[in-house]
Amino acid sequence: MIHMLKHFRRAVKPLFGLLLLAGVAIASSCSGQASKEINDLQQEAWKNSGDANAWFRLGNAYARSEQYPKAEEAYREALSIDPGLEEVLQALGASSFNQGNYSDALSYFTKYHALSPDDSLRNYDLGNVFLQLHDYDKAITAYQRAIANSASFDLAYYNLGVCYTRTGNMAEAKEIYEWLVKKNNYLAVSLKNHFNRADSSGH
Repeated sequence: MIHMLKHFRRAVKPLFGLLLLAGVAIASSCSGQASKEINDLQQEAWKNSGDANAWFRLGNAYARSEQYPKAEEAYREALSIDPGLEEVLQALGASSFNQGNYSDALSYFTKYHALSPDDSLRNYDLGNVFLQLHDYDKAITAYQRAIANSASFDLAYYNLGVCYTRTGNMAEAKEIYEWLVKKNNYLAVSLKNHFNRADSSGH
C-alpha cells in the first residue's frame, strides 16, 4: 500500500489527509482496546490473586503493548505462584530481550531450554541471545540445533548465515544464501547485504 501511494501520489493526493486521519483513528481505537484489555485483566488478576494463569495473561497483555517492565512484574508473580508454569520463563526471556537486557534473557532462556533441549524454538531463542552478545560459536550451535529439528526454519538458517558471515565462514554462509533463495527471497537478499558489508570491512 505504501508503494502504491508513492507510485500514484498525484492521483491519491486529495485523499491522503483523510487516510492519515483514518490511520490515527484506528491507532487510537487499538490503543483504547489494549487499555481496556489490560484493565480487565488487572481486575481479574487482583480478584484471583492466586491464579498464575491470570497473572500470565496480564503479563502477555502488557507485553503486547510493549510495557515490558510491567509485563515482567506480572510474569514474576505468575512464576512465584506456579514455578512449574514453564511458558513464563520464555515470556520473561522475551521481555528481557526486547529491552536489551541480554544477560537476563540468557538466564531465562537457558532455564526454559533445559526443560526441552531439542525444541527448535528454544534453541532459536538461545541463538538470538548469543548473537546479540556476539558469542557467535554458541549462537551457531544453537541455530544448528534449531534447524536439526525443523529443517524448514528459514529464520534460523538466516541467523546462522549472519553468524557465519561475522566469523568469516563465507563458504557456509553462501550455502545458506543459496538455500534461502529458493525458500525466502527476502531473507536471502538481506543475508547478501551482510556479505557486502563483510566484503567492505575486509573480511
